[in-house]
Amino acid sequence: MSERPQNDDPDPNEAFDELVEAETDRDPDLAVIEAGSRTLRAQAGPPQGDGIPARPADPEVDRALRAVEDELAGRWGETKLDPSVQRIAALLDILGEPQRAYPSIHITGTNGKTSTARMIESLLSAFDLRTGRYTSPHVQSITERISLDAAPISAEQFIETYRDIAPYVEMIDAQQEYRLSFFEVLTAMAYAAFADSPVDVAVVEVGMGGTWDATNVIDGDVAVVTPISLDHTDRLGETPEQIAGEKSGIIKKDATVVLAQQPVDAASVMLKRAVEVDATVAREGMEFGVLSREVAVGGQMLTLRGLGGEYPEIFLPLYGAHQAHNAAVALAAVEAFFGVGSDHARTLDIDTIRSAFAAVSSPGRMEVVRRSPTVVLDAAHNPAGARAAAEAVTEAFGFSRLVGVVGASADKDVRGFLEAFEPIFAEVVVTRNSSHRAMDPDELAAVAVEVFGAERVQVEPRLDDALEAAITLAEEEGEFSGAGVLVTGSVITVGEARLLMGRS
Repeated sequence: MSERPQNDDPDPNEAFDELVEAETDRDPDLAVIEAGSRTLRAQAGPPQGDGIPARPADPEVDRALRAVEDELAGRWGETKLDPSVQRIAALLDILGEPQRAYPSIHITGTNGKTSTARMIESLLSAFDLRTGRYTSPHVQSITERISLDAAPISAEQFIETYRDIAPYVEMIDAQQEYRLSFFEVLTAMAYAAFADSPVDVAVVEVGMGGTWDATNVIDGDVAVVTPISLDHTDRLGETPEQIAGEKSGIIKKDATVVLAQQPVDAASVMLKRAVEVDATVAREGMEFGVLSREVAVGGQMLTLRGLGGEYPEIFLPLYGAHQAHNAAVALAAVEAFFGVGSDHARTLDIDTIRSAFAAVSSPGRMEVVRRSPTVVLDAAHNPAGARAAAEAVTEAFGFSRLVGVVGASADKDVRGFLEAFEPIFAEVVVTRNSSHRAMDPDELAAVAVEVFGAERVQVEPRLDDALEAAITLAEEEGEFSGAGVLVTGSVITVGEARLLMGRS
């Protein structure tokens, strides 16, 4: 890519020195580290926000949005229907196949999909491309699922998009044995909004699986596979190999496959699929990867190896080794999209890459929403995600005592999830979120007692009471004790906690 024009900004070294000198009352080493992180963050320009929209301020717009939300919620979820792309394909056909109007990057995997999608979006936007991003589930607002130019579409545009396609949705409902599902309608809305914009590239996260996922009516130029582990086993299979077979369906003819580190049997399935469709494969640990990472204030400092070479001094404002690996995958995906590694072998502009990563946010993923005591939110919901979260919170925060707040879904491996946190939770407060899928708090407590022991488990059926109880437990060690609270178990739990903690 071409170099960006020089600007007249002050010398970054002078800014760095000024920041260090200003930290006269701080530990000198900590002052240098923090100043370095702040300088890197400044490269991203003004804060972009966290991408979580509040409810519309206009009462009429809010009522209209709630009406659309109610209509969508009245449709079946994906798990109640036989897996098929027949319904969504029929709808998009009468809409003029909007998903063919732009190239796309398609993302599957078990964990890390949304964070990776956000990083890819930030990188593409930094190179002046108009982006559309479709991710799920949402943290707080349904409009988060569809983003244009790195921001959720407005409530007004969400309503308009739904109303535009609603007559065609009704036509397909009448023709098919079953009505279109909630996710199918949202997917059609996303593809239509991207075409209307229009976008230069769409970044699309699967809802579940791959082959039969509603998003899989696109032919992604780049197929991204984040780490595969056991989740949704009732729908996708009971082994990584079986799950990989379903997820490999997003790999299309002549595409480039960006493959995160995988279990051997899952990787074998993906590579076999790539051979069958003449796809090119880029493997983490072989063609690209993380060369080094160091904890920094507010995130971590990385050196990444991309398809075209090394990218040093990348500041990523997210915590955990898993996010560093997501960053390597995202970078390789964008390089592949631009033809790096096939058409040419050179790195993308390093300053643009640094700026893009420094601007990344991923709400609900190791997100700090309060200090003293520190309250962290993380949307981990399966054992692999829990292990990554446990490692990240230990590395990044080093709490002297950590209290967990857990609200999980009944269809998850709750025991495996809790066992991942047992070494780091001093106590756990079990609760529930508002979803009909939420596990009953008493049932969750029974499993927690088996894992932690009765003396370390507290039950608070209401999430607000659970947060208050956990904060009280953390405060028992005193203001300067270094205790913290981690809220986890479900994206819905995290989203509702976020609202209760005043983040909107």
